[in-house]
Amino acid sequence: MAYSPYDWNQAIRHRSEYIEERLRDGSPVAGLGFPGGVLLLSVRRTQRKIFEIYDRLMFAGIGNQSDLETFRIAAIDFAHREGFTRSPDDVTAQRLVGLGLSPALKRQFGDPFATPFVLRAIYAELGERPEEDLLFTLNYDGEYTSSARVAAVAGSRAAEERMLELLQREAERVQTTEQAVRLALEAWGTGRRHARRGAEDEEDGDAPDLAALLRDEIARGTVEAALLERHTSRESRFRLLPVGELAPALAEYR
Repeated sequence: MAYSPYDWNQAIRHRSEYIEERLRDGSPVAGLGFPGGVLLLSVRRTQRKIFEIYDRLMFAGIGNQSDLETFRIAAIDFAHREGFTRSPDDVTAQRLVGLGLSPALKRQFGDPFATPFVLRAIYAELGERPEEDLLFTLNYDGEYTSSARVAAVAGSRAAEERMLELLQREAERVQTTEQAVRLALEAWGTGRRHARRGAEDEEDGDAPDLAALLRDEIARGTVEAALLERHTSRESRFRLLPVGELAPALAEYR
């Protein structure tokens, strides 16, 4: 049977619609750099969402848990091969995403006979100084973007845009880990609310109050936040923030 360009375009459009629908209710991830390091934050129900990839690199995302795990392992494998065959200094988020991960996603998404990956992911790289921090967002179709200070993935593009607006507006004011957690949590709630209710509902004033939404989500889930610390004597710069360290930023939502 002949397979025309029209058929291919239709198949790709249907794949996008299918994946977008699967992602819509996913728990967003907010990321930002500040003087103390780079923070990624989300709220989860079950499995962990944020992981170390390599020294100065970490990862989080939304989508099918199995697909996220596949790309977590792929990122670790690529980073360690780069570090072994080249040097640890050559292990960058740019090479990881641009050379190691994006091409595989593009191939899978573009093959209408293959099962597509369902994910959006953030790969964060810690710089020596805050202005050198890099955050890459990788989409299910293999397309990726980079930013120097903030990043967000959510259940819809509109939700991500709302998150980024908030993060970009407030990031310069963040000086401490507590402030970073507060801002990232507000961005998370903004993304969650907008992806669930949609732009029309928010414009009509029908969206839930952000504080109420956060209280409800935190009561039913677990806030997960991880930091790549800029100044530390520990061998690993990556650490998950314990409950006690998160508590001051979450107090108003308890």
